[in-house]
Amino acid sequence: MIEVAVAQSLGAFALDVDFKTDGRFVALFGHSGSGKTTLINLIAGLTRPARGRIVIDGETLVDTARGIFVPACKRRLGMVFQEGRLFPHLSVKQNLLYGAWFAGTVDKSGAELARVAELLGIDHLLKRYPNRLSGGEKQRVAIGRALLASPKLLLMDEPLASLDDARKLEIMPYLERLRDEAGIPIIYVSHSVGEVARLSDTLVVLSAGKMRACGPTLDLMRRVDLFPAAEGGDDAGAVILARVEKHDPDYDLTTLVSRAGEWRMPRLDVAEGKDVRMQIKARDVMISREKPDNMSALNVFRGVVEEIGALDGASVELRVDCKGETLIARLTRFSVERLQLAVGEPVFAIVKSVSFDRRTLGSGWQDLRASDASAGAE
Repeated sequence: MIEVAVAQSLGAFALDVDFKTDGRFVALFGHSGSGKTTLINLIAGLTRPARGRIVIDGETLVDTARGIFVPACKRRLGMVFQEGRLFPHLSVKQNLLYGAWFAGTVDKSGAELARVAELLGIDHLLKRYPNRLSGGEKQRVAIGRALLASPKLLLMDEPLASLDDARKLEIMPYLERLRDEAGIPIIYVSHSVGEVARLSDTLVVLSAGKMRACGPTLDLMRRVDLFPAAEGGDDAGAVILARVEKHDPDYDLTTLVSRAGEWRMPRLDVAEGKDVRMQIKARDVMISREKPDNMSALNVFRGVVEEIGALDGASVELRVDCKGETLIARLTRFSVERLQLAVGEPVFAIVKSVSFDRRTLGSGWQDLRASDASAGAE
């Protein structure tokens, strides 16, 4: 359980956040300047809050009312920054072991080093030095160093921000594996909707130092009011839970099945029968009042308009319920009025196969499925 209720002022900026979660992968999301890094520095103990309380797994790290402030070096929290910050004169193995040495948790058998290196896919890099590593490899070594310090919580401050798209794709599967196999809760700072949609089970949305929302990622990604104005706003969209049904070698397509129905996408390198989660971006969803015929788009789903965003700009976010699965569509206000769309109206949601962004394809969505089931029960 992570409990954070803090307030801090930095010049004209004021942070005031209060949340409690038992999420395994908690994403702090918002604009630059929303307070994400300020908040994670308070949790890490790098700065003191003006007032508040921070409790991790039952241990009080900060309680200003009782005069409690545990120094950063005694909090047993691992920290990964935007840059790997590796020691250039040490090999990968020596960099990794530095975390364990600093924390006094060195495993003389080498078993823990081997486990972490294999988990992060860096076991073949142990003898190299940082100047011979790619950006993604450096970040994986930095993560390994933090893990070998045996932290009770791992803090990651935009660890992909300094990487290009190719390196981000390289490291994403390892972050998923870390989430699913390491057994350590993670707080992850990001301003990328795609990253938090793919990785997190719990989302904390910040804006101008205030918390706008906190809850299961699947639930919050359905809200049309949270993401249109976010940095990289074109990445807004719903998370779909699906299973790979089959591959079609003749047309190089993959068929997936979700509650909304069948999806056809350019062939995915995912085994048949595997469960995945994918983000369908709002910009890639079209809406029709009538069932379209003779269209090139392969994904057409019958649905009902559940929510229409504020009609005070050029574009409008629409939430459509497709047999219990949510799709978000971004339309012009002109289109909303021309189609006479209203809450409760039946529509068809259309998604072109070629618009699917492979970078949003993730694995290990069992927690999201459980969250979705409980939300439905309520």
